[in-house]
Formats: sequence, C-alpha cells, structure tokens
Amino acid sequence: MSSTTKLQLNFTDRVGIIADIANLMSRQAVNIASMEVDVEEVHTTVYLEVDAPSTIDWDAFYNELRTISDLKDIATIQTLPQEKREKRLQVVLNNMSDGILGIDDQGEVVIINRVAQNILGCDARTATGRNISELNLSDHGLLECLTGKSFSNRKRNLIAEHGRFQFLSTGKPIHDSSQRIVGAIEIMKDMQEIKELSNAVTLSAQFSFSDMIGESPALMEAISFAQKIAATDAVVSIHGESGTGKELFAHAIHTESGRRGPFIPLNCAALPETLLESELFGYVGGAFSGALKEGKAGLFEGAKDGTIFLDEIAEMPLALQAKMLRVIQEKKVRRIGSSQELAINARIITATNKDLAKMVEEKRFREDLYYRICVFPIHIPPLRERSEDIRILVEHFLFHLNSRLGRNLRPPSAQAIERLCRYPWPGNVRELRNVIERTVILSPTETIEPDSLLFGTDLGSSMKGLVGQMADSSEEGSLPSLINRYEKQILANALKQSHSKRQAAKLLGISHTTLLNKLKKHKI
Repeated sequence: MSSTTKLQLNFTDRVGIIADIANLMSRQAVNIASMEVDVEEVHTTVYLEVDAPSTIDWDAFYNELRTISDLKDIATIQTLPQEKREKRLQVVLNNMSDGILGIDDQGEVVIINRVAQNILGCDARTATGRNISELNLSDHGLLECLTGKSFSNRKRNLIAEHGRFQFLSTGKPIHDSSQRIVGAIEIMKDMQEIKELSNAVTLSAQFSFSDMIGESPALMEAISFAQKIAATDAVVSIHGESGTGKELFAHAIHTESGRRGPFIPLNCAALPETLLESELFGYVGGAFSGALKEGKAGLFEGAKDGTIFLDEIAEMPLALQAKMLRVIQEKKVRRIGSSQELAINARIITATNKDLAKMVEEKRFREDLYYRICVFPIHIPPLRERSEDIRILVEHFLFHLNSRLGRNLRPPSAQAIERLCRYPWPGNVRELRNVIERTVILSPTETIEPDSLLFGTDLGSSMKGLVGQMADSSEEGSLPSLINRYEKQILANALKQSHSKRQAAKLLGISHTTLLNKLKKHKI
C-alpha cells in the first residue's frame, strides 16, 4: 500500500526548482499526485501532494528534500490551496437558490450544486465524472453549448420519482484565454420563485421614490422637493405633460408620508359631473334615482388617514370646484342628500397637464381653489428635457419585457440611443415604453439598431405594408371573397414579420385565440 502526504516547500526563488524536486521524487520512487507553484517577488512556494510506497522512511525523505538548494523550510499541510478554493466555491454554489450544472469539453459533469442535485435527483459523488447524457434531464441542450451555441430562459418541465420541477434554463459555453471552448455551464431558475419575485416587483402595493428610474438633475430636483414635503399634510399640485408619471409621483409621496390609509386615485376627466360628485362625496339611500338603498361612502371617506389623488383636476366642473374648496378648507364632506357633515383626514394631491393659471384668467377654473391646491406645486420634467435618462429607462423596460415576452434583446446601440434622444417624445415615458415594447415584439434581430425602433408613425407605415396591394380596385370578385383574400394576405404577412403567432396577434391587435381561428379558417 502507499501513503499520501501534502507538503508546503518554501524557497528563495531561482531557476530549476521544479526540475530538482521532480528528480528527487523520481530517485525516491515517490509519485507527485498534484503540484501548485506560487511565486511572489523573490519567494517561491511549492505545494505538493505525494504518493509514496508504504516502506518509505519519511525522515530520510525529508533529509533528502533539505539538500535541494535555496530551500528554506518544509511543512506538512491538511489541504492544498486548490482544495481550499474548491471547497469555498462549493459552499457558495450550495447556498445559491439556482441550480448550477457544469461540464467539461467532453460532456462530463465537473460542477453540480445542491439545488441542481435536488432537481436532477442525484448527488455530487455519483454525478461528478459522469457524462451529462447519463443524467435524468428532459433534454441535453447543454451539450450544444460545447459547439459554441447558447440558450436563454428555456422552459423545462421535469417529472421524476422525487417530484415535479418547472424551471427556466440558461446555458452558455465556457472559453479559456485562447477562446477555446473548455466546457459549458447551465443555470436553472425555479419557475415558482421567479413568479413570486415578479409579483413582488410588479404587483407591489407600495411605490416609492427609490423605484423611480432616472438620474437627470431635473428629475432629482423634483424628487428632492417632493421628499421634503412628503411627511406633511400640505396639499400638493403636480404639473407635467401626459405620460411623465404624475400618478407614480403622487403614490411615492403617499408612501413616504407614512400615512396608514390607502392611496386612492381618481381621474376627474373620466366621469360625468353627476357621477363624479357621488364618487367623491358619496350619497345617502334614495338620494337620487338609481341610488343604493343603503347609500354609499365617497372616496374622501374611503381614503381615511390615506391620500386621495385627483388627476386631471382642470377637468372638474366649476360647480364641483366650489364643493372641493370647502372640503379643503373645512376638512369635512357632506354626502349627497344628507345634512350631516363628516370629518375626513385624507390628504389631497392633484395633478394636471393644463396651465391652471391661464385657465383662471379665462374664468374656467376657480381662482380661490387654484391658490388652495397650489401650496406646493411640483413640476415633473418632460422626457425631452431629461434625455440622459433615456438609456436608463430603455434598459429598465428591456429587462422586464425580455423576461415577460421570452426575448433576449440586447441594449440599443449608440446610434439607436441617439435616435431616441432626437425624438421629441410627446407621450413622454409612457410613449418610450410603448416604443420599446413594440420593438421587442417585432424586431427580427437580437440587437436594437436605429432601424429596429418603431415609433407611432412607423407602425402606421408597417401596417400599411401588411395590406400589400389591397387598394387595387381593378380586382374582380364579390365583396366577401375580396375581404377573405385580403384577410388571408394580411395574416400571412403578419406571420412573416413576427417570431411567433402570439407576436403576430399583438401586431394585428387581436387575441391569440382569434388569430388561431382565422389561420384555421384560411388553412394557413
């Protein structure tokens, strides 16, 4: 039998140290299982794992080692540096929530963490060294990565004796310094965990200033001012063009105010005058035709200890503006049909994209209400005045849209960003998001170039192209047959321009089911 020892040899650096060690080992019939060399300035440290015959005289062996010139000292060690690094790496990998599976250039497993072991129903001892084709995988796409291919967010559904696992899989090749493929790595993300994270981000009831995207001085100034007044009870008036995010700003003020009640938004332009009044102030039973017998509380009551956000305040009728003035002054409301006043504690935030001062001059908005709601006016800058935020916003939208739509578009090129910055953005951030979503759905490439960007006017031209020769009035046939022919042509062109049927349905503005029915009808 043989015995194994791990040694640390410290030298003054010189040429030929490794050759001298190898010659000595050969003379002593000792095998070098592994060796690492660490050179630092004039010092060289050699780590050895040696296998020696059971009959070896270790004292004589160490005395022989000491004859190597420039050797300063010898020590036995428990683990080699590489073993320590591997153990630290394994600890990190085992504490990750994603499954990690790595193979070498021959397809043999070299890395597998605890999550991947659980998903695949194996342990590291039996899996390591085996070819990936021998493991219980729904497919062996990781082997494709050894040819230079990669895949992203591929859906996997694995049913095994130990349970069912649904996960998204991403695989990439591993290159060395010479760009040779030396292996591949696969990352497995649990679908349920992704859904929970997505819900936590997208469905969060709280929106704060930290969630706002942008670093421009104009936006930072508006946020800084809003944060100073957030904790007060003062009425706030937010001014900004359509699509700048006025409601998000109001919600952030509510969140940072620390109020216990809810945030209740209402668009004053969305309801007729009579309905708007009953929604705001509520009513008693039988107050008007169609009223509920038990009556109904208004939004001011519902927003108790919270915030009520009145968007498009400029569209509020003059008669209702007088009642709003009393609410702000007295902090009380009276339901329609009631003589009793109810105290309220709701903070009021208003917003508009109109010039209220000009509307006051034109007698279209009450002057006394104007001064009541404009105690703390906040101006949200339009996107054309914060072009430095466009790249940040695009990357944010891309991250969420790529995940939701199953694409993998890379951030726009410098030329594409330049085109985005030149555009005036009448719809502001909302319009930018629409453009990016449209581009993610319709772009035929994985890189966003200037020609890939589809603005509203570009979309109109694209839709005209779908029709082809539809306007050719010289065609003969009945109206139903012509319509069927044109519909079939539109469907075929939409499929050519899209990556999937779902994308084609989005392009045509119809549901996925409707598209499938039409394809079946036309036998496409």
